[in-house]
Amino acid sequence: MYALKRISLLLPLVLAACAVGPDFRQPDAPGNAGYAPSPLPSMTDGAAPQRFVSGGDVSGEWWTLFQSHTLDALVERGLKANPTVAAAQAALTAAQENVLAQRGSLFPAIGLDASGSRNETSTASLAPVAANNQRIYSLYTGELTVSYSLDAFGLNRRMIESAAAQADNQRFELEAARVTLSTNIVLGAINQAALRDQIGAQQAVIAADTSLVDIVQRQHAAGEASQADVLQQETALAQAQAALPPLQKQLALQRDALVALVGGYPNEDVAAGFELSSLHLPEDLPVSVPSKLVEQRPDILAAASALHAASAQVGVAIANRLPQISLTAALGTSPNAVANAFTPYNQFFNVIGKVAQPLFQGGALLHRQRAAQAAFVEASAQYRSTVINAFQNVADVLQSVQADARTSQAALAAADAASRSLAIARVQLQSGEASSLSVWVAQQASEATRMAAIQARAARFADTAALFQAVGGGWWNQTERAPAAAPRG
Repeated sequence: MYALKRISLLLPLVLAACAVGPDFRQPDAPGNAGYAPSPLPSMTDGAAPQRFVSGGDVSGEWWTLFQSHTLDALVERGLKANPTVAAAQAALTAAQENVLAQRGSLFPAIGLDASGSRNETSTASLAPVAANNQRIYSLYTGELTVSYSLDAFGLNRRMIESAAAQADNQRFELEAARVTLSTNIVLGAINQAALRDQIGAQQAVIAADTSLVDIVQRQHAAGEASQADVLQQETALAQAQAALPPLQKQLALQRDALVALVGGYPNEDVAAGFELSSLHLPEDLPVSVPSKLVEQRPDILAAASALHAASAQVGVAIANRLPQISLTAALGTSPNAVANAFTPYNQFFNVIGKVAQPLFQGGALLHRQRAAQAAFVEASAQYRSTVINAFQNVADVLQSVQADARTSQAALAAADAASRSLAIARVQLQSGEASSLSVWVAQQASEATRMAAIQARAARFADTAALFQAVGGGWWNQTERAPAAAPRG
């Protein structure tokens, strides 16, 4: 009785024992990190300036800032139908179920066994086994077993911790997949719009070249232009026509890519014909402060969860080298008839306590612990690398957004000047005041600057979308479908 009392006093202490191994602490945001050596400007230069909002929150549906209902519908369809998102959601569900399964180790395992047999004893050499001395007898056995492993050193708790961290990793991988998908759809729409505008510009060039060839041919017939002038303009027309099919090919490929992103097949007509004029350039651009970026970027949070899981695995490896304590109890009955199952002499029980201590396994457990510790160091380095890459990503996009504004302004000015120069050259050609060569030169400059202006405008849209992705994509504001916890305030 005294011994049982001592065990009952020690049991709570054993159950409350600390888990071995390192206790994970979320890494702090880098204190000296920033996006540029000098403070960022508050606005971009040039026409249609964009304002940088330091510490601004990111909308959960940031793509709506481009003010295109067609784009909004396409992104929403992609988030619902893209198989990559569906796979990430299934991976998260599997990880969450694994956590619940692992938590079962904290509870006793209860089992029920039942069996029945008909037996015959060879009485020529053995005495009858049955209590009634019958050679042939029946035996029915029913047994209830209860077993429990005392988590004295936190093995089970560390395994649960690791599984929970892996579930967190999958949760943030899902958010990263959603942010990446929405960004890729927006970029696909922008690329499609840019290609459509380039095709329209190229078709205008072809029409102008065709008209110019007619003019030069008439001048040649009237003796006012040479055959070389005619061939020169015909060459320019052929070059303009040759530049059109590659653009049309790129547009077709971009359409197929956009259809695939929203979970469709190439024969489906789901990718609308976007044009740059149908998109609005957002004026306010949120720029997360450095201390917040590590709480918003899903790739950083996923890397932190992987680091947490690696930390817990160190505790698992250490606990596997320590004693494992288990208790097993069984209560049953074994009558020769079911009706006698509950008679006292047919019942049995046993209680077993077990302590298992590994003594020698060829160094396997020690090396597994060292491997877990090395994996933790690796995960720590990968986390730091992810943080550094995230800051570089934001810095690169901020630089690109500022450069895009200046480039776009210069490209528009160049395109306008080249267009006016071409118009003057054509008038002079018709009046005989200029040669076809000067018109050809002006036309080449006009075509190049017009294409450059379209590409510069598209780059502003694309880098604006990239900035929303770089600062986290606003997943924490998508309360209706975001399973992850919001970043700490």
